[in-house]
Amino acid sequence: MKIGILKEHKDGEKRVAISPKIAGQLIAKGFKILIEEGAGEASSYKNSDYTEIGVTVEARGVVFKEATILIKINPFDEEDLKLIDSHHILMSQLFHISNTKLIEAIAAKGATAFSMDAMPRITRAQDMDVLSSQNNLAGYKAVIKGAYEMTKIFPLMMTAAGTITPSRVLIYGIGVAGLQAIATAKRLGAVVEATDIRMETKEQAESLGAKFITVDNSGEQESEGGYAKEASEDYVKRQKEAVNNSLFKADLVITTAMVPGRKSPVLITKEQVKQMKNGAVIIDLAAAQGGNCEISEMNKAVVKHGVKIFGTTIAPESVSTNASDLYAKNMYNFLIHLTNDECEFKWELEEEITDGTLIVKNGKIRKS
Repeated sequence: MKIGILKEHKDGEKRVAISPKIAGQLIAKGFKILIEEGAGEASSYKNSDYTEIGVTVEARGVVFKEATILIKINPFDEEDLKLIDSHHILMSQLFHISNTKLIEAIAAKGATAFSMDAMPRITRAQDMDVLSSQNNLAGYKAVIKGAYEMTKIFPLMMTAAGTITPSRVLIYGIGVAGLQAIATAKRLGAVVEATDIRMETKEQAESLGAKFITVDNSGEQESEGGYAKEASEDYVKRQKEAVNNSLFKADLVITTAMVPGRKSPVLITKEQVKQMKNGAVIIDLAAAQGGNCEISEMNKAVVKHGVKIFGTTIAPESVSTNASDLYAKNMYNFLIHLTNDECEFKWELEEEITDGTLIVKNGKIRKS
């Protein structure tokens, strides 16, 4: 079976879905690999890095024509759909809950589609979970970005001229990105606080050295399938009151809170920003879904009341080499799980991983 690796055309995207190393491992398993010319260049992978291990580099149209499995990171777009037909099996992050028109368009083509962001949060699927692997890097990069933009250093420092007190970091959302942000900020010497609607995250945050800001969440639905649920208005109000003291003292704030298929919850309002420290920095990793900060704008730096607010995405394009390799490892494990020794799909539709990720099968929508 032929796998086609497509070049990402989304603005700012630098990753590639399959790295040369993983392409070589797939070839060793019996797959044939084609890659769109230049697909890996932004991740520091040359065309020759692929051809040396047996991958065929082709023009975009040829990849669509000859490959059965088409792999991307971002959702397939209108230009992709023009080249898709019923023999294709698509694999990417489709975000199917909020991308209904895309799913309908794929179905209309008679194609089959797996959505990598729909991976079940179960132990067996951990090594296929692209959200976790990418969010881990995003949490790290958010701290590094914050350090660059701050006018202070992170650690306590004793100097002949006097003592420099450590910076204060506040993190909203203790998922994979939030935990990595805690760990990175602590390693750099910051005083770290964190908050989350899910009380089960308290122990995780504290194990990494963060102070957990407790908010009474009685009556709230904390999570479903490992993801936070949308909070009630009453909880949001009480969370703001509990967190305000830490927010107004923070030098760096990192927000990571997202609800699958919905707009990101607003956790920091314009009024709260007014009361933050002059020179504070907010890194809003949820900006692609509307943002956790009311002022955030996607891919823009906004300065309000002396606070720098960076709206960015959970996808770590700026560390594209590592991000591509981790995504590729997830895809390798997923492909091996779905296929037999002859590289043919098993189509075990009742199996939990297959059932959770298979959104469209031969033009029929299975999940919406």
